[in-house]
Amino acid sequence: MDVFDRYAPFVQDYIYRNQWESLRAIQVAAGDAIFNTEENVLLSASTASGKTEAAFFPILTLFSEDMPRSVGAIYIGPLKALINDQFIRLNELCEEAHIPVWHWHGDVAQSHKNKLLKHPSGILQITPESLEALLLHKHMEVSRLFGDLRFIVIDEVHSLMRGDRGGQTLCLMERLSRMAGVNPRRIGLSATIGDLESTGAFLASGTGRGTIIPRIEEKGVKWRLSMEHFYVADAAKQNDIAAPEQADAGIGYIFEHTRDKKCLVFVNSREECEAVTTTLRQYCEAMHEPDRFLIHHGNLSASYRETAESIMKDEEQRQSTVTTSTLELGIDIGRLERAFQLNAPFTVSSFLQRMGRTGRRDLPPEMWFVMREEMPEARAMLPETLPWELLQGIALVQLYMEERFVEPPKLDRLPYSLLYHQTMSTLASCGELTPAELASRVLPLSIFYRITQEDYKLLLRHLIETDHIERTENGGLIVGITGERVINNFRFYAVFQESEEYTVRSAAEELGTIVKPPPVGEKIAIAGHVWVVDEVDHKRHLVYCTQVKGKVPAYFGQCPGDINTRVLMRMHQTLCEQKNYPYLMENAVTRLDQARNTALQSGMMTEPLICLGGDMWCLFPWLGSYAFLALERFLKIKCAPALKLSGLDTTRPYYMRFKMQAGKEDFFRIVKEKAMEPIEPMELIYPKEQPLFEKYDEYLPMELVRKGFAYGILDIEGMLARIREW
Repeated sequence: MDVFDRYAPFVQDYIYRNQWESLRAIQVAAGDAIFNTEENVLLSASTASGKTEAAFFPILTLFSEDMPRSVGAIYIGPLKALINDQFIRLNELCEEAHIPVWHWHGDVAQSHKNKLLKHPSGILQITPESLEALLLHKHMEVSRLFGDLRFIVIDEVHSLMRGDRGGQTLCLMERLSRMAGVNPRRIGLSATIGDLESTGAFLASGTGRGTIIPRIEEKGVKWRLSMEHFYVADAAKQNDIAAPEQADAGIGYIFEHTRDKKCLVFVNSREECEAVTTTLRQYCEAMHEPDRFLIHHGNLSASYRETAESIMKDEEQRQSTVTTSTLELGIDIGRLERAFQLNAPFTVSSFLQRMGRTGRRDLPPEMWFVMREEMPEARAMLPETLPWELLQGIALVQLYMEERFVEPPKLDRLPYSLLYHQTMSTLASCGELTPAELASRVLPLSIFYRITQEDYKLLLRHLIETDHIERTENGGLIVGITGERVINNFRFYAVFQESEEYTVRSAAEELGTIVKPPPVGEKIAIAGHVWVVDEVDHKRHLVYCTQVKGKVPAYFGQCPGDINTRVLMRMHQTLCEQKNYPYLMENAVTRLDQARNTALQSGMMTEPLICLGGDMWCLFPWLGSYAFLALERFLKIKCAPALKLSGLDTTRPYYMRFKMQAGKEDFFRIVKEKAMEPIEPMELIYPKEQPLFEKYDEYLPMELVRKGFAYGILDIEGMLARIREW
């Protein structure tokens, strides 16, 4: 019997109604795996290939034959917007079979949630954060709600594998299964997975099952791709914006080419999203046109986001939305004509996801890159005269086109911040536990496989000392007064950093606010100048700083800025080769030719270390973010005295500048000698440094924060591999 014949009649009717002439390959493969095995399944296929239906057609068929006595399937989605979108799609499919579909996140009415609590059934669509809240506050209800849970579907599984949020999702699935006494099969969905085997193993963690990964041979897809380059005019010379192209040529280009079209304009940060939207709306006003730009990012209210989503779904509307990654994932927002990407995203995965928003309804995917940089000053030194964003954009495209490379997941961190979170959540939901009982519930969670019992004892002792946990007269543990304050805040459910603002001050002058303060010694840009951070007061949310000259290096925040070493190596290759890329437009071709000529004349293509004049040097390591970070610390801590190296100034992960008394030969000899010596990762932490990196690091003993950063973040192996090549 083929897969279509095996589907329930209401599923077959749905396929007829939608005039599908045949099942897609992913749907046939998924049906075979779900119907004919008891394994977990990982479905990886291009955007808009029907992965959601591939998973749910067989699941709903099985439910119609034997209806679960509780919630039968949980769908975990990374974004509220994605859940809202899938809720509508699944409802249409399930209505005829009388299988309820529930959605649950912060914007859903309590009355809808109460109905589920009274009649647990069907499919529950939920974010990781809302599932955390559910397990915490409805602990006694879990077995009734999920006692016959058979499937957990994780959508956009790649997005949950970067950082603590993926670890939290894994913990939630394992905790829920244990509490409800079930072992549901897991179905992972994604369009952009770099390492299918490790993702499949991650998906299966704690289930005792294997993971089936169907290999789908996809037809070649034609892309409409262009990449253009613009210089940003000096803001001081812009007196008015009568003509957009005179004010900011890159934004003017977007303004002109979104007219009478439905487009998405992707940017890389919330701040940039606000600034670009404001500028585009000013252009509308200056050109006496109605406002045709919407905005969408995670810090907007639900009503703003949902308004943008509904307008974009309306086939009659011709508006464009400026957005961050919040519209990057699988939301179907209708017939988009093109996507714009302002400057390069950080990952190949992100590029593919963003381009995949277009190309639905039988149109080819279409993306226009708009690369902007400030015009280098006439006396600018070598590294500042290279178009780093343009090179990065080319590298991302070429890596996928040439090698189908997508970044692999990083699953070997030491997630101490998540360990705090899951410890407090478990203790709050269970009530009093002995230290041994608490450890037996938390440490076996598969994400904590690298954490020792000694580490956990150190954490518990610290939490008792700081009153996050309290010891009872019986020797048991309960949540302490300080811990109660943390848990009772709605922000507790999320393990990613929210946008809590810090006020920036220089002496008595207030400069404004920033969202995520870098560590002491790093630089920030605010109020039109660059400042070095002198002190960060995390309790009062204050940053004290001093004005300096120069440009700001990209801060090594959690994931989006984690650029893979392969991307940097492809950027180097882009400068070396004389190849033409057919998607480059006129300005971009000219700018790349200039960059290649500059690189060739400087000698940087064959030598990573270039003398900029006198005792000023520039190092181009061509390393990803965390290997670059390790090298920076290695040079400062291990090599600086012997090299007489000072004033190290970095633009991560592209280059480092410094003053050095030693010559080039001495530099390579000393660096290689130091690299031959055994390196203890903790030696690459600065004295008294508190490298707060994840959300709950501030509640950890500093010894664990430093250890987590040294052993889980710094890529020392990647750094050493590059030094050996010099």
